[in-house]
Amino acid sequence: MGLIFPAIDPVAIQIGPLAVRWYALAYVMGLVAGWQYVRRLVEAQRIELSVEMVDDLLLWIMLGVILGGRLGYALFYQFGYYIKEPLEIFAVWRGGMSFHGGLIGVVLAIVFFARRRGIQVLSVADAVAPAFPFGLMLGRVSNFINGELYGRITEMPWGMIFPRGGDVPRHPSQLYEAVLEGGLLFALMLWLVHMRNAHRRSGLLSGTFLVGYAFARVTSELFREPDSHIGFLWSGVTMGQTLSIPLAALGFWLIARSNRSE
Repeated sequence: MGLIFPAIDPVAIQIGPLAVRWYALAYVMGLVAGWQYVRRLVEAQRIELSVEMVDDLLLWIMLGVILGGRLGYALFYQFGYYIKEPLEIFAVWRGGMSFHGGLIGVVLAIVFFARRRGIQVLSVADAVAPAFPFGLMLGRVSNFINGELYGRITEMPWGMIFPRGGDVPRHPSQLYEAVLEGGLLFALMLWLVHMRNAHRRSGLLSGTFLVGYAFARVTSELFREPDSHIGFLWSGVTMGQTLSIPLAALGFWLIARSNRSE
């Protein structure tokens, strides 16, 4: 026995032949909400950027998320397939995005933007870091609506039978990730910004985000079904957990660096 997956249409808006999916809306809403939040931080003088810089940065972040996310998925999760069918990389409507690839894309976008503007890279990174978890939360909820990236088999009373997961109850791991990567991490970042003035310590916000995300991802992957074409890499370790370890190391280094510069 298990909870039945709710019949939620993955298409949010249908206008003739044009179908806008919840997953696409999650990206748009996450980027717009993050952009507006960072603007508010600038107006409150908690971020050392101008409003005009934040507006310009939005385009670079958007390109980094989409291009990095897609290329990261091809590299980390489906390299064998896309090396044979490289043009399929551009078929983004068929799904397949990687957070870690998107993060690399954003980092490159931030570095390019900062050098072009003649400002410190960490100043830009600290400006956008608090807004990231909200977008992650929307993305994971969209994964749930799509019935994808479901969890491992469970006997817990909230186990859910997903259409693509067979007739056995599974962890709704997408919702676990929405809470850990999104809600809790977002609350932590808000507390650091508004209660601890973390923006005054270069690298603290960026480092906290990286460590927080890595912890949330490693934890949630304990309940998430590994990708069928990859499985476990070794000793029950997944690709998502493996890619998160370097993030945690970099995050701890940035936090330690911020403490020394205080």
